[in-house]
Amino acid sequence: MAEFLNISQTQLKRWARLADAKARKDEGIFLAEGVKVVEELLVSGWQIEALLIMPEKVKYWEKLGLPDAKKIPVYQLTRNQWQKIGQDREPEGIMAVVRIKQPQNISCLCENTSGNILILREINNPRNLGALMRSARWFGFAGIIVSSNSADYTNPKAVRASMGSLFHLTIIPEIDLSVALPEIKKSFFLIGSDVRDGLLPHPVQRKAGLLLGNESHGLPEAILSITDEKWSIPGSGQADSLSLPQAAAIMMYECTRP
Repeated sequence: MAEFLNISQTQLKRWARLADAKARKDEGIFLAEGVKVVEELLVSGWQIEALLIMPEKVKYWEKLGLPDAKKIPVYQLTRNQWQKIGQDREPEGIMAVVRIKQPQNISCLCENTSGNILILREINNPRNLGALMRSARWFGFAGIIVSSNSADYTNPKAVRASMGSLFHLTIIPEIDLSVALPEIKKSFFLIGSDVRDGLLPHPVQRKAGLLLGNESHGLPEAILSITDEKWSIPGSGQADSLSLPQAAAIMMYECTRP
């Protein structure tokens, strides 16, 4: 087995702080845990500051083929050290320290994106945000605009739930939608999700901007009034509603149908 670096207490404390959003912002880095997540990261253009591994879990991560240690340092951690920074109860033994990308501006996204985009307003649950990133990539969406007062897309739970999809999407966080939506509407057919009333989801002939609110409150009327269309998914069962990731997947599928 290759020789790995030993982690210092200073490094361990620094990376343990990344559970906090402010620390991630201050440091400009976040953690990405799990074999699939790191696998997607390694084939993306994101900058990796370090890789962390548990040697005892080699059967899980050895298939990845770790990069040259001269280019990316690889540190070995004990189980006790891992528990201070990891999220998984039974870890797969590989994690990356990733440099946060400088986000694009809205104008650049509108001018240079030929595909559909997802626009998210106040999505507070990081696992929902991660699931939405995963579905967006599956359905070929080019990017995601995330409003202010939303979960941080670099939250470890969001990163894990995305299964690495975030590394293949253009993500623009902390956007004031009341300012941005009129500009977005010039380049995208703007569709708002409404649980109460709207058209059946259907194929769209232009590139679409699919706008979704959080599970508890949906989208306010002031935001829906800006959209080109409102969509609503009918149901015949007794459940109160679909989960946000379920509803989003149905609508994203319709956006991509010819």
